[in-house]
Amino acid sequence: MDAVKELRAPSASKYNSGMFKWLDCLVGDVEAVACSKGVTVYCPKTGRLSFFNSPYPSHRNCSAVDIYPGVGFGCEAPSPVEGEVVAVRAVRCPEGKDFEASTLDYVVLLRSLENPDVWVKVLHVKPCVPVGEVVRAGAPLGFLLRSGFFDFWTDPHVHVEVRSPSDPIRARGGFTLERLIELDTVNGLTEELRGVVVESKPEYSLISLNNGLSCGLPVDVDGEVGFLDGGIPHYGYFGVHLSAKPSEGSVVRLCGVKIGVVKFVFTGMCLAVCCGLNFKLDGKPVRLSTYIHPSGNYLLKVVPNRLGELKLDRSQEVSLTIS
Repeated sequence: MDAVKELRAPSASKYNSGMFKWLDCLVGDVEAVACSKGVTVYCPKTGRLSFFNSPYPSHRNCSAVDIYPGVGFGCEAPSPVEGEVVAVRAVRCPEGKDFEASTLDYVVLLRSLENPDVWVKVLHVKPCVPVGEVVRAGAPLGFLLRSGFFDFWTDPHVHVEVRSPSDPIRARGGFTLERLIELDTVNGLTEELRGVVVESKPEYSLISLNNGLSCGLPVDVDGEVGFLDGGIPHYGYFGVHLSAKPSEGSVVRLCGVKIGVVKFVFTGMCLAVCCGLNFKLDGKPVRLSTYIHPSGNYLLKVVPNRLGELKLDRSQEVSLTIS
């Protein structure tokens, strides 16, 4: 399919007429985590999500969210929305960076059932449902791809944008998203990054921090607790989710150390620019990849500068420093 305009989407009136067959084999329990233009985006309760942990433009503009189902490449991808598949477009991928990647990625476009005047753009899923099929949130949409657009540490995920039907594919132009998931700030801030390795592989390691963190890694923004969302410092920016509205220029501190300055403010979150900082794990340079965890079982993802450079053992006690 060379152009989306060649496809004919059904009229909005058909959605209430009983003409469509639901694909309702649910992958698992999901919960509402984001919304835009009356469209709700869902994430598996055992998964995680990110608005800002990506180098691509839509994630800097708060117009995309990545849903990580918590399963491997090639596994079923749950639909993040309720809608009808109106178009599928295959696109060629660049070669993978230090890994074997799919030669094709897919743009899957769905017409929202909640607001038929908008479409939803989904990436990184090889669809298993035909054009014309209606899917429920959490039902299988396809299979998770290891796209050539990924970095070596990128986990399987579903990229989601809410779009105008007249402009559904461009890298920019999606509608701004709002976060729906509630933040648990009861544990407050953390004074140190110390914990135990629960998983280690060449791409990254996962650390269970001693502080008993809930939905994310907490930071201080003008005296308010927020949670990090981003690749730090490698993407040059990161997001912070918080209840209070910060001011542009506010300082973001992790463990009391300045790590960034707020540049843009959105509803319930903001984007900050990284300061010149470095992370080290037991003296070795590393990077952090941070997300929001609906389940509250937060694990810190630590990424080596080069594939295979960080060799850790399960149950090993480690500590991170910021400079």
